[in-house]
Amino acid sequence: MTSPEVGRGETLLQEFLAAVHLTAPTKLPSLVDGYAVKLGMRRVVIYLVDLQQRRLTPLSGAGQFLVDQSQAGRCYRALDMRVEASDDGELIVWLPLVDGVERLGVIGVHMDSLDSALLDRCRALASILAMVITSKRAVSDRLVQRARSGTMTLPAEMVRALLPPRTIGNEWVISTAVLEPAYELGGDAFDHSLTESTLNVVILDAMGHNLASGLTTAIAMAGFRSARRNDAGLEECVGTVDDVLAEWLPDQFCTGIAMRLDLLSGVLHWVNCGHPPPLLIRDQQVLDQALEYSGEPPLGMPAKLAGTSREVHRTVLEPGDRVLLYTDGVTEARIADGGEFGLTGFTGSIIRATSAGELASEALRQLIHALLERQGDGLRDDATILLLEWRPPAQDAETPGSGEADRRHDGVWTGEETARGSGGTTGAEGC
Repeated sequence: MTSPEVGRGETLLQEFLAAVHLTAPTKLPSLVDGYAVKLGMRRVVIYLVDLQQRRLTPLSGAGQFLVDQSQAGRCYRALDMRVEASDDGELIVWLPLVDGVERLGVIGVHMDSLDSALLDRCRALASILAMVITSKRAVSDRLVQRARSGTMTLPAEMVRALLPPRTIGNEWVISTAVLEPAYELGGDAFDHSLTESTLNVVILDAMGHNLASGLTTAIAMAGFRSARRNDAGLEECVGTVDDVLAEWLPDQFCTGIAMRLDLLSGVLHWVNCGHPPPLLIRDQQVLDQALEYSGEPPLGMPAKLAGTSREVHRTVLEPGDRVLLYTDGVTEARIADGGEFGLTGFTGSIIRATSAGELASEALRQLIHALLERQGDGLRDDATILLLEWRPPAQDAETPGSGEADRRHDGVWTGEETARGSGGTTGAEGC
C-alpha cells in the first residue's frame, strides 16, 4: 500500500505547526501572516476575547470588535463561520477559535476569493491556532494582557490563576461558567473536570471580599482537586476540605456545592455545604425544589464543630436536563426599581436564551451581562453561575470516552455547519 501524495497546502501547514512551537507569542502574528501568504491568503488577524466576553482584541495592533455588534462577534457567539466584504473589495472569512468547547476568540482571514480548498486550509489554521494559543497563554503575560481591559486586584489574580477554562465538555455533557466582577473577585470560584465517564463540578463562595477570602477559596479548590485526583469519593473530598480549612484557616469558611455526574447513567450525586440549592431545569421549566434539601454547615470549622457527617444526595437526570449552580451574589443583585434580581428573573433569563437555541456558554454570557447592566456594572457581591447540561447521544452511541468528540470540538465543522455558517455571507484566560 502506497501513501497518498501530500499536497502543497498540507505540507505548508505541517511546516507551520513545526515552526510555531518555538515561536514567542509576540512573534506569532508575523509567523501566521508569512504562512498565510504561502497558503493563498492575504493575511490572518488573531482576535482574543476579553475576560468579560465583550470585545475581540487583535493579538497585535489596534482595532477591536464588539462581540454583540459585529460579524466577528456573531462568529464568536454562535461558533459559525461568517464571510463579509471589506471596503477595499477583499473577502474576510471569520472563523472561531475553539479549544475543545472553550471559546477563545476568532480569526479574520483576508483573501481575494474563496474556494473549498482554501476554506479547508482556513479551518485547519484555526484549529492549529486554538491549540497554540491555549498552550502559550499559560506562560505568556502578553496573551493574558491582550485579554484584559482593566487592572486586576491581588485576590482576583490569585483566584483566577486557579480557575479552569470557562467551558468543558464532550459528546455527553457540557459544563460552562461565568464569574463577575472580572477584575475584583473576592471569594467566589468554580471548578469542573472530566474523566472518561464522570463530570466533577464545584462552586465556592468564601466569607468576605478580601485577600483572606481568596486564600480560603484557593485552599478549598486545592483540597477538592487533591482528594479527587487520589480517587476519593464525594463525601471524602468534602471532608478533606473541611479538615484543611479548619486546620489552616479556622476563622474563615466558605459555602459550596460539590457534584459528580455519571455520564452514562445520568446519576447525579452532590453535597451542599451551606450554599443556595442547585436548580434543575427540565423541558424549559424549573422543577420546584427538585434539588433542595435541608442545609448543612459551610466548609471548614463550622462543619467540624457540628460533628455530623455530610449527606450525599442523589437524583437521576433525564436527557437534556440542565443543572444550575450559583452564588448568592446573583440573586441578591439589585435591579433598576431597587428590588432584587431573584430566582425568577435569573432562571427566566436562562430558559429564554437556551430555548432560543443559544449555546449554553452564550446563554450565560448574555445573562451575566444583563445582570451587570441592571446594576450599572457594579455588583454588591461576587456573582458566579455554572450550568451543566447532560445530553447523552442516541442509545446506539459509544460509551463516554470511547467515541469521537462533538463535531465542533476540534474547531473543524461538518458540511451542515459550514452551510449554515456561510449563510451570513453578506455582511481565549479564565472567566
